[in-house]
Amino acid sequence: MYTSLQDTTTLQNGVKMPVFGLGVYKMEGAEAKESVRHALDEGYRAIDTASMYKNEKEVGEAIKECKVPREDLFVTTKVWNSDQGYEETLAAFNKSLNALGLDYLDLYLIHWPVKGKYKETWKAMEKLYQDGKVKAIGVCNFQPHHLEDLMQDAKVMPMVNQVELHPLLSQKKVRDYCEKHHIKVIAWSPLARGLVLDHPTLKEIAEKHGKSTAQIVLRWELQNNVVVIPKSSNKERIITNSEVFDFELSAEEMQAIDRMNKNERTGPDPDNVNF
Repeated sequence: MYTSLQDTTTLQNGVKMPVFGLGVYKMEGAEAKESVRHALDEGYRAIDTASMYKNEKEVGEAIKECKVPREDLFVTTKVWNSDQGYEETLAAFNKSLNALGLDYLDLYLIHWPVKGKYKETWKAMEKLYQDGKVKAIGVCNFQPHHLEDLMQDAKVMPMVNQVELHPLLSQKKVRDYCEKHHIKVIAWSPLARGLVLDHPTLKEIAEKHGKSTAQIVLRWELQNNVVVIPKSSNKERIITNSEVFDFELSAEEMQAIDRMNKNERTGPDPDNVNF
């Protein structure tokens, strides 16, 4: 099982992706830069942004100024809904790469399954991958039926599916489907935007381990073979979030957290993407 912040999981094409990273959603300019800098200083090696977050430039600046070699970092960004389509995606990728100030990306993702668009978008992703501009490609918020549809015509299979996932939305069907098709699952909003942190089940388990409820949730996700990218701009929380590699949850504790599932989303429903 994972024992350190630098631990990786291997994608279906052999690329190694860190199991723990920093998400920078809703972080404005300087805040994003500072957070990425803190995270990299503390040993994080994966940073997850998106064109829609409007902070790629600052994320890139933090990467450039840090002392970590580029090949040791894993940088992810995403194509936004209004940029989907073949030519549009190629243009969006170049814009993101320029904003980040990088020569290549480690992972490029389709942000949402925009009906009638995501197949053309995927063709562009395949070209970027085949041209060596990105080491891995994948999707976000795809349900199994979206993946089935995409894979009918795909030449390259998605390597990653990033979805909302936390104890209130355990995404068991999505996880099982992705595991069967060798697609790695990443959890966004792994702490359900804080909604789960006062749950009695988590409090009881946290007390037993001398950990916070947030650390218990992140450990539960890691033990479910899910990659996590908790978002925080707070230096102390960036550190404490990552202190989840020195303990293990028992099978009983894992099952108790599994039982918290209510199929309850904090974000949009992928089957109703109208933005």
